[in-house]
Amino acid sequence: MSPKPTTKLRESPFTKRREPLGFMLWLGVAGSSLLFTSIFLIFLVRMHRETGHLVALPDMFWLSTLVILFSSITLHEAHLAFSNERFLHYRVFLGATLLLGLTFILLQVGGWAEMVKTGVFIGASTSQGFIYLLTGLHLAHILGGVFYLIYLFRKAIKNRSYVDSFVYSVNPPNRLRIKLFTRYWHFTGALWLVVFIFLVLLY
Repeated sequence: MSPKPTTKLRESPFTKRREPLGFMLWLGVAGSSLLFTSIFLIFLVRMHRETGHLVALPDMFWLSTLVILFSSITLHEAHLAFSNERFLHYRVFLGATLLLGLTFILLQVGGWAEMVKTGVFIGASTSQGFIYLLTGLHLAHILGGVFYLIYLFRKAIKNRSYVDSFVYSVNPPNRLRIKLFTRYWHFTGALWLVVFIFLVLLY
C-alpha cells in the first residue's frame, strides 16, 4: 500500500503567527538599541569638535557593573526554578534580583553625586552632558524593570503555598511573562555593558 500523500504545507516563517507580547518586546529592544546607537554616533561627532576630554567615570559605575551582571544570574536562576517548580528557590532568587536592581539604582545615583562633587555638571560641556544622558536613559529602563520585579515578587509572596504556586506556574500567561521579563532584564544588563565600555574606551 502506497503512503498517503501529505497535504500539510510548511508554514512560512514570514506568515507564522507570533506571540504578540514577545513581538512587542523585540520591537522595544530594537527601538532602544537604535536610540542608543544614535546617541553614540552623535556623541562621537560632538567629541571631535571639543578640545576637552571625558572625565573619569566614578567608582560607583564600576561597582554597579558587577551588580547588574549578578542580577542577570539570579534572575536566570529564578526563571529556571519557576520552570522546574522549585518555588522556594524562585522566591529567593527573585528577591535577590530585586535587591540587586535597587542596589544598582542607588549606585547610579551615587555615581552622579560623585560626578557633581568633582565639578561634572550636565551643562558644563557636551561630553559631560552625554554621560548623564546615556546613564539616565539606561536607568529609566532599569526603573521599569524594578517596578515589574516588585509586582512579580508580591505575586510570589502571595502564592506561598505549594498548591497556589503550582496553579500560578502552570498558567501559560504567567510563564510567558516571566520568560519575556527575563529576556528584557538580560537586555538591560547587556545595554549597560555596552554603555559602560563605550565610556571607558573614550576616556
